[in-house]
Amino acid sequence: MVPAKPGARSSRAPRALIHRGTPETLRRLARVLRRGGLVAVPTETVYGLAANALDAKACRRIFRAKRRPANDPLIVHVADRRMLARIAEPNDAVDRLARAFWPGPLTLILKRKAVIPAVVTAGLPSVAVRMPAHPLLRRLLRACGLPLAAPSANPFGYVSPTTAAHVQEGLGQAIRHILDGGPCRHGLESTIVDIRDPQRPVLLRPGVITAAQLERVLGGPVRTLVRRRTARPLAPGLLARHYSPRRPLLTHRCITAAMAARGGADEAWICFRKPAWAARAKNIFWLSAGGDPRQAGRRLFALLRRLDRGPWRRLHAELAPADGPGAAINDRLRRAAASR
Repeated sequence: MVPAKPGARSSRAPRALIHRGTPETLRRLARVLRRGGLVAVPTETVYGLAANALDAKACRRIFRAKRRPANDPLIVHVADRRMLARIAEPNDAVDRLARAFWPGPLTLILKRKAVIPAVVTAGLPSVAVRMPAHPLLRRLLRACGLPLAAPSANPFGYVSPTTAAHVQEGLGQAIRHILDGGPCRHGLESTIVDIRDPQRPVLLRPGVITAAQLERVLGGPVRTLVRRRTARPLAPGLLARHYSPRRPLLTHRCITAAMAARGGADEAWICFRKPAWAARAKNIFWLSAGGDPRQAGRRLFALLRRLDRGPWRRLHAELAPADGPGAAINDRLRRAAASR
């Protein structure tokens, strides 16, 4: 699917308000959510578009605002373990992972309880759940007392938002409220693990929390999902094409000075670390000067958005070292570059 162009709605629609996270504002936005409204919220991963996860009508508003297909399930955010028990069926492996990584950027696929509407799970018997670490979102969850369904707050398929300004750019005329929590700490979506069978955990989407970290906590191997086309993905972020800029994007194992010279001045080149040959070239960019994968992850989506607004005919991106957090960067780049 071709990603929607940010800001494509009528210019007559009012712009979303960006709110600071004051106690009064949080109380007001909690009322909006309890009444079935939408609020874009900060998380430590990317900004999300939140609605009451127990209200099917409210969750359908998420799909309409994002132009998201109904077969792509949502992640439900909870404030604590008691809220988790209301909506899903945890097990011993969930307890170990929660103690190690929650609150944090880890989403678990669990057996859902009937209280979660089918629209949230795309009709599947499972539900994706995580406990976010961002302090403003945690305060909002406590203020409204509800689990919140919240996919990324952007037009479906486009580059994920990591600031409130990104949300306003993409959905500013489709929603009314954005809670500003500053730039996202990690800048990449959460790691997703299917843990319904605690004896056979499966890594569905890589993130900041790595497979090696999961295996240390679980005391055994974690299989990685073999990518395949399916009408109903088990979790969000599994579609072959996702996180995509409007400009064509190509990935490379290594970008060299010769490649960039052959490409021409109207193509932008994103290196993983600052290359020694970059000099003063205006079309050479990098994710981390020193090659830090966590800094690279934080910068990835913001840089893709900035270049997508520029004069470039085509974008090129160098893959990160495949071990550790680099796996998440490469997953996003490969999906962003997949054929339309």
